[in-house]
Amino acid sequence: MSRLFTPLALGPVTLPNRIIIAPMCQYAAQNGLATPWHTMHLGNLSHSGAGLLIIEATAVVPEGRISPQDLGLWNDETEQALATAINAVKAYSTMPLGIQLGHAGRKASTAVPWQGRARVSEQQGGWQPVAPSALPYDDNETAPTAMSAQQIADVIAAFANAAQRADRIGFDVFEIHAAHGYLLHQFLSPLSNARDDRYGGDLNNRMRLVLEVFRAVREVIPAHKAVGVRISATDGVEGGWDLEQSVALSHALHAAGCDFMHVSSGGLSPAQRIQPGPNYQVSYAERIKREVGITTIAVGLITEAEQAEAIVATGQADAIGIARAVLYNPRWPWHAAARLGAQVSTPPQFWRSEPHHIKNLFQH
Repeated sequence: MSRLFTPLALGPVTLPNRIIIAPMCQYAAQNGLATPWHTMHLGNLSHSGAGLLIIEATAVVPEGRISPQDLGLWNDETEQALATAINAVKAYSTMPLGIQLGHAGRKASTAVPWQGRARVSEQQGGWQPVAPSALPYDDNETAPTAMSAQQIADVIAAFANAAQRADRIGFDVFEIHAAHGYLLHQFLSPLSNARDDRYGGDLNNRMRLVLEVFRAVREVIPAHKAVGVRISATDGVEGGWDLEQSVALSHALHAAGCDFMHVSSGGLSPAQRIQPGPNYQVSYAERIKREVGITTIAVGLITEAEQAEAIVATGQADAIGIARAVLYNPRWPWHAAARLGAQVSTPPQFWRSEPHHIKNLFQH
């Protein structure tokens, strides 16, 4: 029996299998509002047969968006727009849905990827980014504004507020984005955090904001729903955030009631030395799972069914996350199930698509 297609408990939420569709920014929102693109895109992925669909990084405040086209969840208008898309998806899919809540920090106010990610000025509709310290991501960029204690408190409240809105919309799983060089990761790394207050300096101080955001979100989310954290396990830069510190953070989050760790890497510095290749980040998830005992999701060029099966069957991680691979092939879990002799759940409108040489692929 395929281990990949066995149920998985993310805390109180049971997933039908261990394939997670990881968050992928779509840069298709209008002033933070979800659009018909989101309904179409998420509707498509909700029929993929995956165990969980986590929607893209969703900004908790307007200045927390990576680009002006990012999705947001900070007021009644953004809540209603996202609810419209999610209600349409849920009408035709039983797949569990998650949301990633984030703030871009110093990496905010940039152009979309296909326009080069250059900084968008305030005259062009952008804004002044904020960060733990006035240290730019790149030496060629204008420095962000170092956050005051009040601004930090406001961000914590904004994460909790967005989580409450997402709960009302009907999400099952909540992921706090502390990876890829965005705001919470910026507080974690000594390369971007030069503060001399209670949020900077030693490891406990640098971890403080992530833990406070986690507790604030967990407090407002019902006990029958799951809350986890995505991290970059290493900056890939000497003297930066690393795996040892990630293990310490995972211990602290686990003790605070965190249901899972979604383990990636990089994104904080253009000087990073990380070589992408098949499974290149899986060992980070394996170390955290082994030493902390927390449920882990591994990511990183996981593209083949047998590859994914081996990761969960050998206990390197509890689940695997796929992103670009499922954009390329939105039926990736169907094909993986066919390769591994397993079944997926899909609406009856698709049942007659089962190839002649494959039997019992779809659960009836």
